Amino acid sequence: MTGFEVDPTYWEAAIKGIASPLAKKAVDDIQSVWSGWVDKAGYLTDAARIKLEPIAKEYAANFYKRHGTLKVLSMSEPIPLDSVYVAVQVLNPDSLRYFESIDGLEDLFRQSQERNFQKKDSEKLPGLTVARDKPYLTVLGAPGGGKSTFLRKVGLEVIKGEKGEYKQPYIPVLLELKNFRNKEINLLEAIASEFKTCGLPRYEEWTLELLKTGKLLILLDGLDEVPTDQMSEMVVKIQDFVDLYDKNRFIVSCRTAAYRHNFRRFSDVAVANFDDEQIEDFIKNWFHSKLELAQDCWEKLKSSDYQAAKELAQTPVLLTLICVLYQRSGQFPTNRATLYERALRVLLEEWNAAKEIPQTQIYKGLDTKRKELLLSEIAYSGFVEDRLFFQKWDLAKQIEKLLAEMLPDEKLIDGHSVLRDIEVQHGILVERAESIYSFSHLTIQEFLTALYLYDDDAAAIVEQVVNDHLFDQRWREVFLLLFGLKNKGDALLLAMEKRIQKFVIENPKLQAILEWVEQVVDPNDGEIKSVGKRAIAIAVVNANSNAITVACTSIKTYDNYANAIAAINTHADLIAKVHDIAISIANNKTCDNPHSNVKDIVKSIVYAYDIVKTLTDTISKLNNYIDIAEENNIFSNFNILKVRSFLDGIQRIIPEEKANHKTRVAFRDQLLQTYREAFHLTSELVDLSKDELEQIEFYLYANKLLIDCRANAVRVRCWQDIESRMLLPVRPKP
Repeated sequence: MTGFEVDPTYWEAAIKGIASPLAKKAVDDIQSVWSGWVDKAGYLTDAARIKLEPIAKEYAANFYKRHGTLKVLSMSEPIPLDSVYVAVQVLNPDSLRYFESIDGLEDLFRQSQERNFQKKDSEKLPGLTVARDKPYLTVLGAPGGGKSTFLRKVGLEVIKGEKGEYKQPYIPVLLELKNFRNKEINLLEAIASEFKTCGLPRYEEWTLELLKTGKLLILLDGLDEVPTDQMSEMVVKIQDFVDLYDKNRFIVSCRTAAYRHNFRRFSDVAVANFDDEQIEDFIKNWFHSKLELAQDCWEKLKSSDYQAAKELAQTPVLLTLICVLYQRSGQFPTNRATLYERALRVLLEEWNAAKEIPQTQIYKGLDTKRKELLLSEIAYSGFVEDRLFFQKWDLAKQIEKLLAEMLPDEKLIDGHSVLRDIEVQHGILVERAESIYSFSHLTIQEFLTALYLYDDDAAAIVEQVVNDHLFDQRWREVFLLLFGLKNKGDALLLAMEKRIQKFVIENPKLQAILEWVEQVVDPNDGEIKSVGKRAIAIAVVNANSNAITVACTSIKTYDNYANAIAAINTHADLIAKVHDIAISIANNKTCDNPHSNVKDIVKSIVYAYDIVKTLTDTISKLNNYIDIAEENNIFSNFNILKVRSFLDGIQRIIPEEKANHKTRVAFRDQLLQTYREAFHLTSELVDLSKDELEQIEFYLYANKLLIDCRANAVRVRCWQDIESRMLLPVRPKP
């Protein structure tokens, strides 16, 4: 089938193969665009004009078939691009370089309290709007950041005409610049060949006519995929072509690291990371026929357990990986290290391979494995020093030192060249400000740190990390990942338990609290395991201690109830933080069917000290708490009758709103004293300083981490023994 002799059945078959339901309208739109300039040209016969329709249809069909589907990574079948596409947002690249110093970047990240290196208040603009408004545009982004998909989406929207979002009468032509690899760069010839494929007669003349009259939107994808030795020539060729045919519109895509502000007439924008709304939209689009699965995937991803995985989802290609893996089994990999290892492999190997970009080796032997080892040591050294950002010169020196050991036959190693290679090819190290780098994702740095510690030669280093960083929440993900990598986790779990016990010995007040816990908690497992009961008891101490602090402060300092309530509510956040950790231990899946109301037990204790509120609801909750505590045998030495008797008569002694200070203090003291006696709490146990309250929080955090690590471990034998000793005082060895 050539020229104008279009087989009628061909178009019917093409329509069936087109992904978009708007395909028929798209053909009508492109035909009207073509007809406009056909009439102006004047040198086609009437017969040729009539037969232009199937040519226009074929061009639209070809564009959809070639650029309207998505198949990446390990997807078995292509899917319509329109079906999963979410609106891309872009940033001015200058907004990404918002500080000149490492200290400024570090401070910004710490203050944001988020796992995202992108500036929170960076202005975002709709990508399609920017593409429509800017005649010459460079779209920058990281590997897998959605640049190519965006260019294809722009082309599809142009073909849709008035039904699309571009709404300007152009004919899109998409050229993959990698196709010029090792051959003459002739943009005119490449554009003409696009029209040749649909049977356009005298296509070379028509291409020139289209270019001269400014009818084309030329999409140049992958400037970074041009070999280095051809890059300068490609930039000059594109620049000259734009100058010659500047009535047309041009969009070029390029990896941020490979771009050097090459095009003087172009506006530069950067593809923004996906935000939560875009991630959710993508997941819903991906599982469009299985909405329950989509909802389940999103709910899990935004939970605290998968916070690090959601950070990866800010990059489209890694979000696609997450969806592919979730689709296969209806859940995320049980071993979180498996997910992050796959993500790292995508960045190091698979993405470039999928795009058919040859892997270059600056030095013989600098393969993927050595790059992985190199990156893991950089990640670890930064993490130990609490550094997320690195000076370019420091990185280059570290790279040179490490490669001198890995590649002893290489006499002159240029660390700057290796750094640039890793940045451009893989996007794992990213320049955040002038000569200041970080890892692309905090999750990647955490996984690489764990990978470094996983090495058999790192046993002594791991022990040091446990001693130095077990109570540092910044290291939580590293510990969890390390257990996912190790085949056996017993030695590491025992080392963590040893460090926790050392912490108890170093803090006598904590040891005393644990001795009290051992006395008052029923040691027999029931619906709630003993370790869960002990966690609840520790929360009781914390609640009593915080209640005394709040009650004393508010009643002595403030003259009215409103201010006292404000003080209590402010302090409640601190109370809740420790409770949540304690209850997560009590409710951990290692427990046997824990009671669903365990959290209400501790909440009720807190409510008891909101002594300036109406106590009707509080009394009801406390009575319910007593019933639950008694039913589940949480405490073996708890004076329930004393508390019930006090609650029965409490309505008679609640001070009025206008009661004097002395009356309010007396009521407070009676309430606190009743509970202290019921729980056999002494002043020494509940009069805790700020530091001592933090010790409880650190202690509970470390124990919860121990449980989470066990859940992530591939294989563990010693857990039953560790659990039996958890949250108990440390006994000196004989």
